[in-house]
Amino acid sequence: AASRRAKMAAARQRAAGAAPPGYTALAVKFGERQRSPHCLLVKEHRVREGPGDAHPPGRTLFVLNVPPYCGPESLSRLFASCGPVQGVDVRDKPGPGEKTEKLSSKFFSRRTATGFQVAYVVFKKPASIQAVKALAEEGPLLISTDSHPVKTGISKWIARYADSVVDQEKLKTEVDTFMQDYDKKIAQEEAKAAQEEGVPDKEGWVKVTRKGRKPGLPRTEAANLRVLEREKRKRARKELLNFYAWQHRETKREHIAQLRKKFEEDKQRIALMRAQRKFRPY
Repeated sequence: AASRRAKMAAARQRAAGAAPPGYTALAVKFGERQRSPHCLLVKEHRVREGPGDAHPPGRTLFVLNVPPYCGPESLSRLFASCGPVQGVDVRDKPGPGEKTEKLSSKFFSRRTATGFQVAYVVFKKPASIQAVKALAEEGPLLISTDSHPVKTGISKWIARYADSVVDQEKLKTEVDTFMQDYDKKIAQEEAKAAQEEGVPDKEGWVKVTRKGRKPGLPRTEAANLRVLEREKRKRARKELLNFYAWQHRETKREHIAQLRKKFEEDKQRIALMRAQRKFRPY
């Protein structure tokens, strides 16, 4: 027991020495059988991002060096001993905490993590931030336990494959519901635009919308890309037609030859027409 405590103390000292200034090194292990711990670098998030931000200062813990097998559920469980966790936001890189819409669909999920990430752990109480420093003195924490196992290897692949097989009927029902809501939203926007048509705004300007059999192009990114691609192809055809000087001379020479040929054909046609108009009594 004494040797084990000595090893744990040595591991904590190595982790503390590896932490950059301002950060606290928190040693974690994937499982009980793992010998070498992994260090999570944590510090209080002090950046004010504006009203209604998702990472409120004073209650948010910034975590670096998060391995891909340590998801939001594992982080929430690791820091639950410091206080109730309100939410965990895992990202590829640090950034402002805009509130993102939660995916209501289980069929269209975000891509899986492939590398180390950063995380923002939001507590319900500010006192939980100070309790994290004491958590670093308790020794390596376990990410995967018997009660909360993290799937790896073939069991992870089997679960991922099982999740990829979707129920076609449920998927169709969800897509139909989404399209109905979308059509309803578009109809409301069109009705609102029809009510505001011809009505001047505060500055006296009247918004004019083109309608008819050939309405204007929609101002969408896809439409703009199609127009740019069409212009690019048209410009490329013009540029490659007479790219070199000798090509330009050959084109001009061929054009003059065609004009001369057409002129001779017209002369013969006119002479034939004149000969056919002459009177021949016998």
